[in-house]
Amino acid sequence: MNNAVAGFSKLSKKEKVNWIAETYFSTPEEALKIIGNYWNSDDKLQQLHDEFIENTITNLYIPLGVAPNFLINGKYKTIPMAIEESSVVAAASKSAKYWATRGGFKATVLDTQKIGQVHFTFNGDAQKLQSFFDKIKPLFFSGTQGITKNMQQRGGGILDIQLKDKRNLLEHYFQLHATFKTKDSMGANFINSCLEQFASTLKEEFQNSDAFDENENINVIMSILSNYVPNCIVRAEVSCPVEDLTEKHIANPQDFAERFVQAVQIAEVEPFRAVTHNKGIMNGVDAVILATGNDFRAVEAGVHAYAAKNGQYASLSHAKIENGIFTFWLEIPLALGTVGGLTSLHPLVKLCLDILEKPSAEELMQIVAVAGLAQNFAALRSLTTTGIQEGHMKMHLNNIINQFEANEEERHLIKAHFKKNAISHSAVVEFIENLRK
Repeated sequence: MNNAVAGFSKLSKKEKVNWIAETYFSTPEEALKIIGNYWNSDDKLQQLHDEFIENTITNLYIPLGVAPNFLINGKYKTIPMAIEESSVVAAASKSAKYWATRGGFKATVLDTQKIGQVHFTFNGDAQKLQSFFDKIKPLFFSGTQGITKNMQQRGGGILDIQLKDKRNLLEHYFQLHATFKTKDSMGANFINSCLEQFASTLKEEFQNSDAFDENENINVIMSILSNYVPNCIVRAEVSCPVEDLTEKHIANPQDFAERFVQAVQIAEVEPFRAVTHNKGIMNGVDAVILATGNDFRAVEAGVHAYAAKNGQYASLSHAKIENGIFTFWLEIPLALGTVGGLTSLHPLVKLCLDILEKPSAEELMQIVAVAGLAQNFAALRSLTTTGIQEGHMKMHLNNIINQFEANEEERHLIKAHFKKNAISHSAVVEFIENLRK
């Protein structure tokens, strides 16, 4: 295939699938079989999935699991997690069980402000522009009343609009910088609709103003929400007396607590460690966000920007020992929704929200942050005690067994052998090969 395809989007689903199979596979019938195997047998349900995106050919399954026993603010939760990585759900569940007997997780939403901006250039007197903005600012609110009415009834809406002079960054660059509260919706469409109306009002009022001369003009570049939400923050934490940290792999709780705090401190100052450290947090965060139909790419972008807010990429979580009390916590920005988008369309997303007992957006923020903290605790506990690979490779063993299509007898013998022997990919492969000889 070395030619562009014309009119692909206009083809039927069957025609698209046939084109893919015939263009890229030497055995098209095998490709067609694999693609078809992942279609839902319920035609109506499959059509729903087909229409989530464009040019759909099939469904890509990601395992949906649950992590029970999360005690959050005094109430038990079972957290749904959609993820393909071995050991994540098991690690989260283990952390949940561990902390449930030590007071559980505490979570607090610190703020829920979201941000949108109208980016524009102005080649004129900045003082005149500021005076003009101050005069027309009420029109931005009145001009969006039709958009904000329902949101205001739910307790949300536009909080403030500011004119920001950004010419120190880019020639002639200014912004309308707006803050919003969107209650239980993530609010992207709401925010963007408001911003586009702001831009329209800005241009119209500028054209009708006699405050500027003919050489001064405004050029709106774009109007778009920001996925960086440093004022939409949730905190999750765990704490207990150091002596209560004792368990199977923690015979000396003081030593464990000190090593744990040092491990976090390393991630606070060393970016190479911080990236992997925060990736572990996002294993938990992303899995819940995906299960609940939220935008994990937006959250990832905002969270990692927040991790670098002080000029160097650093740990999102922190730990301390103070007056004999061990405390571990994180604060992360999360712009989430429990209404709108996939939350009202995808049957499994609705099921996951039901498992979480229909949380509000703020409650979901707390649950997601707790999942991230639990995942981070599990990783750091392993790293500072037995090492990360022992538990991970036990979970990864199933993937290797499935890769070699082991039968039930082989599966039993493999698992029995590696209960007592170190697991590595090469060791498992060698064992299987010897078994089959």
